[in-house]
Amino acid sequence: MTRKRILTGAGLLWIALGMGFGAGKVWAAPGAPQDQAKSGYTLPEYNAYKAADAEQNPQQKIKMLDDFVKTYNNSTLMPYIYRDYYTTYMALKNYAQAIEYADRMIALGDKIDSTGRLEAYYTRAQAFYLGISDKALQTPDSLNKARDASLAGLKALEELKKPDAVAADQFETQKKGVKVLFNAVAALASTNMKDYAAAAGYYKTVLSITPDDPVTHYRLGIVFLQMTPPTGTDGFWELARAINLKIPNDAQVRAYLKNQIIRYQQPACDKLVDDQVNELLTLSASSSDKPATLNVPSAADLQKARDDTANFIPALMAGGDAGKTMWLASCGLEYPDVGVRVMEPPAVEGDTVTLKVFRGATPEEIEAATMSNMTVKIDGQPEAKRLEKDAVVRFTGTLTGYTQNPFMLTWDKAKINMEDLPEEKGPAKKGPAKKAPAKKAPSGN
Repeated sequence: MTRKRILTGAGLLWIALGMGFGAGKVWAAPGAPQDQAKSGYTLPEYNAYKAADAEQNPQQKIKMLDDFVKTYNNSTLMPYIYRDYYTTYMALKNYAQAIEYADRMIALGDKIDSTGRLEAYYTRAQAFYLGISDKALQTPDSLNKARDASLAGLKALEELKKPDAVAADQFETQKKGVKVLFNAVAALASTNMKDYAAAAGYYKTVLSITPDDPVTHYRLGIVFLQMTPPTGTDGFWELARAINLKIPNDAQVRAYLKNQIIRYQQPACDKLVDDQVNELLTLSASSSDKPATLNVPSAADLQKARDDTANFIPALMAGGDAGKTMWLASCGLEYPDVGVRVMEPPAVEGDTVTLKVFRGATPEEIEAATMSNMTVKIDGQPEAKRLEKDAVVRFTGTLTGYTQNPFMLTWDKAKINMEDLPEEKGPAKKGPAKKAPAKKAPSGN
């Protein structure tokens, strides 16, 4: 499906330009020689060519072409023979052989005209694109030749003169389809050579012609993510665009997008990755251009935020990109000995003790607080219920929740530092019984 998408439209170029691609020759077919000196070939030679050219069975046709080459290896009819070779091998889906004979045609240089040369470049590009899974086409030499031939094809296309019978706008429209194929092949070859910067440039050119092609967006996204270092935000954006443009197997692409974000960030909270995927899909559905402010932080960005402990709460309170990065960096992590002030008596439900506490940047801020900014859930430590309002304690817990407004952090699986737990109060001791005071004698009058 992806290959057909690239080739659709481009394959009609030759008909539109009057070249008769698939229906006739790229130039006038050779006629029977009236004078060998003028034609450059003999009548037997011409008849052997015509017989091979007319053969409908592909395998038999290849044999007849081979026989012609053995007999007339210096024939002036060789351009027509090479064309029969590569069109027949294309029909047989033997793409490596189609490329070989397209290259032989191109190597004839001035012996063929510009139209024939362009058709050979075009067929070569088709064969490479369709046959890229063939290991013979994945060698460094094959990849380099594929890219060089595509660039030469683009140059030949620009040099092609418009036929008089074709309208200028139609001519340019049809040329665009061929530009797509040549650039797609150059991109594909560059990707296999791990020249990702070059591949990205060619894919961008394709998208400048066909901006809504989901397969090209997908491939460009992969190229961005394979760069060193990865161009993460651009790569994720292109994958999201591909999904919104209804790329085939979009569920697999969505899973790939999520997995690549996890690999890029190495976060501790998977839910936040889902949130980022949804954000990318929402933004890319409403705009074809990536927002200038969009940024998907990397693992290095998250580590830098973790190390900036002084800005932990300020960044989360401020929100924005800094708050987003800090939350990605901190969610799901266990923090030791977080110092807080208990703002309310503990709430007890089963084995869980929940504390409403406050954490500030300074002791003075903690002392002046009137409302909590953290909820701490303590499991398996019933002693925590003995804590009283205004107690200052330390806990170790996992950060699992965050809201910016009103600001609140939620901690799970927490434990209070044993040194900060008050001792259990025993039953009140009874003292000796006190004697009742003696009654005063009533006073006399």
